[in-house]
Amino acid sequence: MKRRKQEFYEAVVKHPIIAAVKDEKGLQTCIRLQEIGVVFVLYGGISNIGDIVKRLKEAGKTVIVHMDLIMGLSAKEEAVVFIAKYTQADGIISTRMDQIRRAGELSLFTVYRIFAIDSRVMDHVSIKRAMSEYVDFVEILPGLMPKIIRMMKKKLTVPLITGGLITEKADVIAALDAGAVAISTTNEDVWMM
Repeated sequence: MKRRKQEFYEAVVKHPIIAAVKDEKGLQTCIRLQEIGVVFVLYGGISNIGDIVKRLKEAGKTVIVHMDLIMGLSAKEEAVVFIAKYTQADGIISTRMDQIRRAGELSLFTVYRIFAIDSRVMDHVSIKRAMSEYVDFVEILPGLMPKIIRMMKKKLTVPLITGGLITEKADVIAALDAGAVAISTTNEDVWMM
């Protein structure tokens, strides 16, 4: 299992701009871009998520499905089993630690997403350290907060990704300089930087 985590880490570090795909147009663009190695899928439903993932895998991408945004999936652990069994996804993103734990048990890559909305988030991250065996990356949103990225990096035992509202090269550089190993964005202009 450690080898798979290392494989995911290396893919993210090699491609520090992660394409977050939210629609068919973005999917088609992402498939064409060889520079994109890791993709976060932020749309779809149970009827087409397998096809979306398959198209990205055929294009040579590492594919991570955002569990909270796929229509028809529940917030239960069984939804993770569905993704593992009926798609070729490499991993999941979720705000739910029970789904992260289940994905880890199924040897899927995991991204635990946190919204940095107030100081309680910092305490929340410390509590979740016990689950770090299942979390490959933590993603914090929004991504335009270098000071918060630095603070979170100090508290985490796993690498950090940041995303949300990143629209310029300066945003990418600031996030990476603050300690994020990668950024995720739906902004296609940023994908090509």
